[in-house]
Amino acid sequence: MTHTENSPGRRVRVVLVDDHRMFRTGVQAEIGQTERTGVEVVGEAADVDQAVTVIAATRPEVVLLDVHLPGGGGVEVLRRCAALMTAAEDPVRFLALSVSDAAEDVIGVIRGGARGYVTKTITGADLVDSVFRVQEGDAVFSPRLAGFVLDAFASTDAPPVDEDLDRLTQREREVLRLIARGYAYKEIAKQLFISVKTVESHVSAVLRKLQLSNRHELTRWATARRLV
Repeated sequence: MTHTENSPGRRVRVVLVDDHRMFRTGVQAEIGQTERTGVEVVGEAADVDQAVTVIAATRPEVVLLDVHLPGGGGVEVLRRCAALMTAAEDPVRFLALSVSDAAEDVIGVIRGGARGYVTKTITGADLVDSVFRVQEGDAVFSPRLAGFVLDAFASTDAPPVDEDLDRLTQREREVLRLIARGYAYKEIAKQLFISVKTVESHVSAVLRKLQLSNRHELTRWATARRLV
């Protein structure tokens, strides 16, 4: 079923993130006629900092995210919005909308937490449909892009029994996952009901046990093992 002609009562709040104003205007015109499509565009942004600010302020259900953006790209937006994506209530979901169909771009944003990836050749009707599907929790890909993701995740070389991971306590694993998702120490402390000092000592223990030197290496390590 396509949602282009909106079923009564169906609504989805969307933020558009793209550094080309003309493109944002075009998407807004194509999908943002709320009475017809059910899509309400509640904000726009042209770079990473703007995107993070607008997303935090409006808490949309879906963000249409370009991959290449000033300030660090779509992956940086995802990293800085990690807490919103994993929120227990009303999580913000991301759908990449890009001119690029390069495998590394697709895999990068999916690893970062996006729920799907469509290219800018998509029709307005299909884009509306994709937005609603992502809102409902589905993963959505343009044809052939899904293959990149399946290949990338199938070829992981993580061993079935991970001796490194076995060295960590349950609490250290929890801290590891939250660090890898981009949470700050203060946010982790709040979520796990422990002090910032305790978080710091857990992180030190994790780095020592895994023989890693900083949180970036830790994030890469956790992502490679699909712990994030």
